Amino acid sequence: MPESRETAAPFPSETKIEVVETCTRMAVHADRREWELLRGLFADEVLLDYTSLNGGEPVRLTPQEIVDAWAATLGGFDATQHLIANQLVQLDGDRAVCTASFQATHRLATPHGAPLWTLGGDYRWELTRTGGRWLITSVVMTAAWGDGNKDLPVQAAS
Repeated sequence: MPESRETAAPFPSETKIEVVETCTRMAVHADRREWELLRGLFADEVLLDYTSLNGGEPVRLTPQEIVDAWAATLGGFDATQHLIANQLVQLDGDRAVCTASFQATHRLATPHGAPLWTLGGDYRWELTRTGGRWLITSVVMTAAWGDGNKDLPVQAAS
């Protein structure tokens, strides 16, 4: 008997859409401050590499540690908007790599200096399919350019 559509493995194009949606949700949930939903996108341990922006070394964090750090920084802004575009997905069984361009605008009303800081560059996510869901195992952000008040993140975190 042939496999039904409901139990068959998704077509590669459907799988790629699932991967892209997971990565896009990372930006959307962060911008909406939906911390519980954001935490649910990550594997038990995630390699985060924001060294192109902050220096230092990549770190391995739990989903809760990621959410706590991002809530402390992003939560201090009046608003943020992370736009993700040009997603490309490579599949290898239950593993995937998604690359994309991004533009992130951060707004914070401040008595001194411009209220906006915008950053652009590329993201590279690695994901694994676990229990039928795609979970992020690695995030590498490569900043290519910035414009505006680069001191806003420090002000937002304080």
